[in-house]
Amino acid sequence: MTLQQLRYIVAIAEAGTFSGAAKTLFITQPSLTKMVRELEREMGIQIFERTNKGVHLSRDGEIFLGYARQVLEQADLLESRYKKQAGGKQEFTVSTQHYSFAVNAFVDLIKQYGGDTYDFSLQETQTYTIIDDVAHMRSEIGILYYNAFNKAVLQKIFKANDLVFRELFVARPHVFLNASHPLAGRDSVSMEELAPYPYLSYIQGDHNAFYFSEEIFSTLVRSKNIRVTDRATLFNLLIGLNGYTVCSGVIDQKLNGASIIAVPLQKEGDMHIGLLTHKQTHLSRLGKAYVEALERYIAGQVGEETVKSAEGRGGRRTLRNHCGSAGAPRREARTRQQPDLHGSVGASRREARLIIANM
Repeated sequence: MTLQQLRYIVAIAEAGTFSGAAKTLFITQPSLTKMVRELEREMGIQIFERTNKGVHLSRDGEIFLGYARQVLEQADLLESRYKKQAGGKQEFTVSTQHYSFAVNAFVDLIKQYGGDTYDFSLQETQTYTIIDDVAHMRSEIGILYYNAFNKAVLQKIFKANDLVFRELFVARPHVFLNASHPLAGRDSVSMEELAPYPYLSYIQGDHNAFYFSEEIFSTLVRSKNIRVTDRATLFNLLIGLNGYTVCSGVIDQKLNGASIIAVPLQKEGDMHIGLLTHKQTHLSRLGKAYVEALERYIAGQVGEETVKSAEGRGGRRTLRNHCGSAGAPRREARTRQQPDLHGSVGASRREARLIIANM
């Protein structure tokens, strides 16, 4: 096995076809096919499954690809450290729900490790896509939340795909409002007070089950609904239409401006926000650096007095101040259960089986 063979495997996985990868690599398709078969024989596994429409990774191939990428990154680091010429291009991908702290940590990562040549991707995307990206190792890290309502479904999907969820912090529900919204001056707001205003949420595409919603309390019936795909559009509509969205309350005024504020919501429920990684891989140097940047940002916003221990784990952070301004009052977060709005846990598990079958 050689580094060149590993680079070929990565190229085929990214192209989706042998012909596409061969063009990218400037070699003939028969040569590439022969190399893959030799490597599969040597490793004793089938890396790719061939179809009339192209190729896709086998289960063993997904695991092999994760290790191959780590080996190539380490080799590039060695070259950049000991060769006079520049080393290989650094690559890193994270898939996340729409969180400002994820963006801030990404900025810190690039400033610290970007160098002269890199190819980094930050994908703010749908919940199902985040899970699928990490499961198939297109992304090294995913960032999402679970609560009492979707916990059983998501944990079943995580287990079926060899994924590990690591909690970063727990947030109480808030709403994002335009700073000039009629309810903006309240210490907290109720669902009844929000009822006259447009409710904004993120589109979840073909997998639009309530369990995948990025917004807590997604099953509530609202008379005015607007669905969007990106954060900039959502914030513009919040400002232009005096709308609102339900969220963790974590916002950075430097990133999002002073026009959007977070106000606590008078409804019980916790958002457990954390990292999603694959059991079969270890975090790369860039992955570890990104997690450290996340933790620094969260610690700076949360404050040491809000760190609480969690039974059976090293600890968790519970957000008190979500608004990102120095003068904003701190509000205690309490861990409580959200009612299961769909009834029984059994229903959640049946839903999970259907979702897993389609992944």
